[in-house]
Amino acid sequence: MRKIQCNVLIVGGGGAGLRAAIAAKEKRPEAKVVLVTKGKLGESGVTATACSDRMAFHATLEHTEPGGKDAWMLHARDIYEIGGEVSDANLASILARNAADAFHYLDKLGVPFVKKDGKAVQFITDGSDYARACFTGPYTAVHIEQALVRKIRELDIMVIEHCMITRLLTKKGELIGAFGLDMQFETQESVNSIYVFETPNVILATGGAGEIFRHNVYPEGMTGDGYAVAYEAGAELVNMEFIQLGLASTKTKLNCSGSMMRAVPRIVNDSGEEFLAKYFPKEYSLADVYNFVFQKGASWPVTYEHTTHIIDIAIYKETQKGRRVYLDYSKNPDNFDFEKLSEKNKQMYKNEMSVDLGYKLRIKSPLNRLKEINQPSIDWLKARGIDLEQGDMVEVAVCGQHFQGGIRIGEQGNTCIPGLYAIGECAGGQHGANRPGGNALLDGQVFGKIAGEAAVIRALGTNIVEITSQEINKYKSELLELISNKNGIHASELKKQIQEIMTDSASIVRTENKLLEALTTIRELKVQKIVVDKDICHALETKMMLIVSEMVLNACITRKESRGPHLFFERYEDNIPVGRRDPEWQHYLVIKKEKDGMMICKKKPVNRFV
Repeated sequence: MRKIQCNVLIVGGGGAGLRAAIAAKEKRPEAKVVLVTKGKLGESGVTATACSDRMAFHATLEHTEPGGKDAWMLHARDIYEIGGEVSDANLASILARNAADAFHYLDKLGVPFVKKDGKAVQFITDGSDYARACFTGPYTAVHIEQALVRKIRELDIMVIEHCMITRLLTKKGELIGAFGLDMQFETQESVNSIYVFETPNVILATGGAGEIFRHNVYPEGMTGDGYAVAYEAGAELVNMEFIQLGLASTKTKLNCSGSMMRAVPRIVNDSGEEFLAKYFPKEYSLADVYNFVFQKGASWPVTYEHTTHIIDIAIYKETQKGRRVYLDYSKNPDNFDFEKLSEKNKQMYKNEMSVDLGYKLRIKSPLNRLKEINQPSIDWLKARGIDLEQGDMVEVAVCGQHFQGGIRIGEQGNTCIPGLYAIGECAGGQHGANRPGGNALLDGQVFGKIAGEAAVIRALGTNIVEITSQEINKYKSELLELISNKNGIHASELKKQIQEIMTDSASIVRTENKLLEALTTIRELKVQKIVVDKDICHALETKMMLIVSEMVLNACITRKESRGPHLFFERYEDNIPVGRRDPEWQHYLVIKKEKDGMMICKKKPVNRFV
């Protein structure tokens, strides 16, 4: 057992956690700051591994259109309104107002943002009217992670790798510490590999829970630990029904957005059938369908507010029938006519062209169009075993991509538990149902700095409380009991069951019947004994996935409307979801643990900008 005292404990080694650790240490160099991560720093987690067509960091800078000192206010209103007015407007203000400072800090650290004449090049992302998205290329997140890791290595910050935080400890309602486990120990040694952190402040930056879905773009280990330990400690969670889902390569986890769709590939199942048209209402022509495929590049991930969600529904239903679905760039879709793309779409295509192959080649195949607008994507896929030029197709599925909700936070990233903070994807309230592309990376940097500074200031005026041997021994006993279970469900099998249940009920198509059935099953699984079949951390992750799944199902079944990525249907057979209900459902759903179990209530978000 290792007992560590510190002023601030940061849980998570992604962009948000790193920024919080750096901010805390820069604010109070004399403070003891500890960062723990489940993997190897700089090589694990979402920020260190994420890749997409052109990954964005959303920011209103000095030169960002439309210009003027109050341009950030338009950014704030976009966050709030694109989010469906189910987020906190004051948090949207904080994100937008601090975006430029966050960008310049990263720029100073050496993040290689694309620039022209010394200014960051920016483009328009989904939902925004103005070009605010800065980028380095497909690896913007990775470059941010690398720069922050370099900085943290320069500071006197203790980093503990391969450590999983499994419980938060409170006393009289305030946070006093946490228990963790060394993930490198074998199961039988787990009771001797405990970390006891005595600290008045914990910042959770553990990311989302993508692994509750069979198909997801998350790296291994994203099981919602932060959501679960915060819930068990008494924190509130919000907006857990809003999970961004989108089309991605099942082999490479590349998000198939942007130019991947604007090339208008054939979308076929494993029988070679182009199936999209049969899912669209009869009044839509094939030309309409192909215009929607084009537009899908700018409406990724799925959202009720754009008709392109029918494409996601179609692909999801095909895969749920046991079929495999592919993007085929070798030849045009049936009866495709480039000239029948809308003038707006053709202009967008023209603006995106980096090379001109000529009209005859452009209209010949999706591959040629992809060459004109994004040759690097072809090269990237080839390096990973998908050679489009040799006729390989990209197998795709609807994948979990980002949790819009999370642990409910205030203006300092603080929660309802004094001393507990949440940032990045782990936090909730700053995003609504939808989110402008690039705001996730921004969010981690803005609230990472704010929470890091707030926590370290609070810490230096707060005493460290000793965690008693009685509490430690009780925790050890619980671990021993879990390890000794021989009868029950194996953790690996349970994890697969969770993923199947959640993919079937809480992915793209959500119906009351399926959600009720899933919720009943998850609650039954929660009371079963788990048999450790890999290691104890894997078993604990699986238990946490059960808690998160119950939260998501509860929220989904309560919101009987469609909004953002939450598509609610009267019947599974329907291809058109029920409508959005404003202003009745311009509320968010707050989840909290009570004596009687998981409670959920409807609350009005903060609607004031600051």
